[in-house]
Amino acid sequence: MNINIRSWRPEDAADLANALNNKKVQDKLRDGIPYPYEKSHAEAYISSMLAADKYSVFAWAICADDKAIGSIGVFRKENIHSRTAEMGYYISEPYWGRGIGTAAVRAACDYVFGNTDIIRIFAEPFACNKASCRVLEKAGFSFEGILRKNAVKNGEILDMKLYAIVRD
Repeated sequence: MNINIRSWRPEDAADLANALNNKKVQDKLRDGIPYPYEKSHAEAYISSMLAADKYSVFAWAICADDKAIGSIGVFRKENIHSRTAEMGYYISEPYWGRGIGTAAVRAACDYVFGNTDIIRIFAEPFACNKASCRVLEKAGFSFEGILRKNAVKNGEILDMKLYAIVRD
């Protein structure tokens, strides 16, 4: 299986909708993503990513053999944090546990550090999302701390973990 990240394409909408129309995937993400997630939602998201500011939004499809099976993005912060960016990602459930997330995180970091002035990328997975924490650790991120009672997801108050990687 050939794994890579690439720019979104309008024809990825059906695959994106399939990946996000899964409660197990959505339960690991922040709120604001419609459920059920339909092709029209995916089309709107892809259009917004393709039209986004190329200086501050770096968004890719995570692909297996050129099929979109997830998403990864790095989003520049503002003001005094303008050289810091936040990363988010997910993988479609059938592809969990295969090292794909780690490969995508490494590729996104390589691109951002190699092509921008960003010096720090951070991520904040739910503390209970052990798989996502492990992806970040395997990709070279350092654990910086626990953000206690930092989120409410599905009515449950959750801790989050703060991970970061800095440019050498």
